[in-house]
Amino acid sequence: MTAFFVDLGMAYGWAWFLATVIGVLLIALPLMLGVAMIIYADRKIWAAIALRRGPNVVGPFGLLQSFADGLKVFLQETIIPSAANKGLFLIAPIITFTVALLAWAVIPFGPGMVLANINVGLLYVLAISSLGVYGVVISGWASNSKYPFFSAMRAAAQMISYEVSIGFILICVILYAGTSNLNGIILAQVGHGFGLVNGFVFNILLFPMWVMFLISSLAETARAPFDLTEAESELVAGYQTEYSSMSFALFWLGEYANVLLMCALNAILFFGGWLPPLNIDLIPWFDIPGIFWLLLKILFFFFIFSWVKATVPRFRYDQLMRLGWKVFLPLSLVFVVLVSGWLMLTRYDGDAYQSNCMVARGAIEGAPVSPLCRIEDVQ
Repeated sequence: MTAFFVDLGMAYGWAWFLATVIGVLLIALPLMLGVAMIIYADRKIWAAIALRRGPNVVGPFGLLQSFADGLKVFLQETIIPSAANKGLFLIAPIITFTVALLAWAVIPFGPGMVLANINVGLLYVLAISSLGVYGVVISGWASNSKYPFFSAMRAAAQMISYEVSIGFILICVILYAGTSNLNGIILAQVGHGFGLVNGFVFNILLFPMWVMFLISSLAETARAPFDLTEAESELVAGYQTEYSSMSFALFWLGEYANVLLMCALNAILFFGGWLPPLNIDLIPWFDIPGIFWLLLKILFFFFIFSWVKATVPRFRYDQLMRLGWKVFLPLSLVFVVLVSGWLMLTRYDGDAYQSNCMVARGAIEGAPVSPLCRIEDVQ
């Protein structure tokens, strides 16, 4: 896009700036619309599982319910508690919402459809997602109320606990892909299920990693059964208790943007991202745009998130901590050793390596790709 504006006679600096702004808007605006729609879908799924109707009044089939709720909170008065730290109280939801959007900069929606195709994309996502806890902790402390403060402490402990195991899970994925570039990780998943299926999840060593990553995603986004930061039975509404109007809505939007991000990471890291599910030529899978496959996989994982929330009872806090530190952490460490050991045992010589990397250049057309090819060699 930068080259397009340069060809129109614009200076390179301004062309790059305009292209970047347009790229940000092309991601942020559809994401906000998608958040409104998945809130509606979330409520519809819960209602169907509970044999209720769900939203069905505002707009056809209730599709405009989320927009009506957004208008309602926009028109409400923002109330700041008299004893709160006003500056931090107002900036906390802004941090949560902004951080939730920043991670999408490196998410590839298709071949070449990414805002920032950086070689450390996965590390960038991990770093940005780690910043999300700051908005929650600041909101709990700035409210000067004991229930939000307890919730903020819970959130900090919960997110740190599961980020440790998520880090080791991502190490296994990086080892197999040979890169932390998200496009490279997607290309490394071609033909993993006996050469027929695209996705690390069909690898016997990485399937347990996906199960742990899916459960850790629920804990990282504070979704049920790990929504102890918003446990109304003992914490009212948790860190959001003192918030109203648009400040509450920013927490709301940020939470669902993070849920969508985790659904996208599940699809990208273990289910082939924008690749079609099958690596065969019987059906013209690769003629369908990659963004279609990625969105389909994101919706599939979001259905799982909603299904779990509607059916699984909330954990106790000691059970939450035990699962993270005594189960997931040791298991992820064991699999780091197993995966690295397996790759050392099966690593082939340089000639075979280069041969497989040459084949990897045809991955988009369905050719098999070596899991050990670096993204630099594929490109």
